[in-house]
Amino acid sequence: MSEHKPKPEELAQVEFAPSPRGWMDPTVEFRKGTWCYSAVPETLEYLGLPNPRRWQPTDHDWKLPDNWREIIVHGLRERLRKYRSLQVFMDTCVRCGACADKCHFFIGSGDPKNMPVVRAELLRSVYRNDFTTAGRILGKLAGGRELTIDVLKEWFYYFYQCTECRRCSVFCPYGIDTAEITMMARELMSLVGLNIEWICTPMSNCYRTGNHLGVQPHGFKDSIEFAVDELEEITGVRVNAPINRKGAEILFITPSADYFASPHYYTLLGYLALFHEIGLDYTWSSYASEGGNFGLFHSAEMVKRLNAKMYAEARRLGVKWILGGECGHMWRVIHQYMGTMNGPADFLEVPRSPITGTEFVHAASTKMVHISEFTADLIKHGRLKLDPSRNDHWRTTFHDSCNPARAMGLLEEPRYIIKSVCNHFFEMPENTIREQTFCCGSGAGLGTDENMEMRLRGGLPRANAVQFVHDRHDVNLLLCMCAIDKATLTPLLEYWVPGVDVGGVHEMVGNALVMKGEKERTTDLRGQPYPAKEDSRNV
Repeated sequence: MSEHKPKPEELAQVEFAPSPRGWMDPTVEFRKGTWCYSAVPETLEYLGLPNPRRWQPTDHDWKLPDNWREIIVHGLRERLRKYRSLQVFMDTCVRCGACADKCHFFIGSGDPKNMPVVRAELLRSVYRNDFTTAGRILGKLAGGRELTIDVLKEWFYYFYQCTECRRCSVFCPYGIDTAEITMMARELMSLVGLNIEWICTPMSNCYRTGNHLGVQPHGFKDSIEFAVDELEEITGVRVNAPINRKGAEILFITPSADYFASPHYYTLLGYLALFHEIGLDYTWSSYASEGGNFGLFHSAEMVKRLNAKMYAEARRLGVKWILGGECGHMWRVIHQYMGTMNGPADFLEVPRSPITGTEFVHAASTKMVHISEFTADLIKHGRLKLDPSRNDHWRTTFHDSCNPARAMGLLEEPRYIIKSVCNHFFEMPENTIREQTFCCGSGAGLGTDENMEMRLRGGLPRANAVQFVHDRHDVNLLLCMCAIDKATLTPLLEYWVPGVDVGGVHEMVGNALVMKGEKERTTDLRGQPYPAKEDSRNV
């Protein structure tokens, strides 16, 4: 956060006046609260990444290799040859501006370089200068810029102010995916050792312990067993949560935050109750103990390396298919990259629900199904006994997490579940949900404290939509299906919309689920007394 912690009414005063210097001027002020710490050398060494050393963006000397410019230009040339999409994205933008006001960081900061079209120009201008005839001859007149140290610092500042949410792409008439441009820019910067800590340390943790948080296998086991105990206290039902059990039908993988952080933990309790109630033959894994993949925020190579453990563990345990928990970017990796990066998973079967018999043919390539698809199918077939009144103390709305919504089209299943387990559900304004959903403002590795001002600015559009349903319908719970969202929307709403909590969809399922042999339920999964019980005692 900046030295002066602004009040919400101060931060909401956004200036939209463009800089008189023009967009080609690369000068950047690394003001506290608006940038991320650099990665420490130990993590780069652990991951085998180049140029490990201590530095910070505020340093004058970034301690780059002498030939840093040649490395990046060569890296860009390689990627233009390898990824036809990048070549298309570099050449086709006509600067129509359709994306200009769609980015949450532009709306919250007013900085024109946070317009997707201008952010992409920061890389595209170097492309024009070095890879097009017009740029080589006419330079700036053709929109070209030489790659200088100031341009590189500008890249670091703005490409780490993009959460790769892809909202801008929804509105681009040419389908340019600005998130992929950000991904390429981050890859290029990593070639000379420009990385951020909040991405590289989770990646190295994942290599060392199997998950981003660095929870070791015995800690993972303790967390699951603690949750089993707590669920028994709430419901009176002792559930089984097998870990590393060979021969199970299904491998369940979820973000590590689900068994370590709050409010994610209540979603974990919901999973455990659901799996027990339907008698699911499944197992957890202490090796594949992370569904998330911070490699997506770093490079294609890192995405592939971190994702590989899912199939490796499925093969080792001999399961038939994989079920995945509530996560955001995990599903972009699985849905768009997993099958080609680490597949084909011919040793697995096309997922089929052992309870309803439904075959999830859309997952025939990856052999992995989203928990909301699985649960919606159970409800549709009447296989769950539900009491939605157990969630009557919550007046809910739903935040479409960027990747499940825009990368997977997973729009109806979560709503179907929520409406089945909650009596009070209210949609936010139409242009802020589904494909047009606004980002939490902290995805893609930006959910760290040192850039809190930018996070709050980037989350302002989402907070405004939550404020709308809070004011109109007294909504007090924002549901979502993403571990990063659950972590970052909580402080965002504490700042912008106090009085609204954050929760998971399967927390609501766990509350409403009537389990065989359960004791009289007096609290929800958070341990909060049911209002109906209190009211009845007061009568």
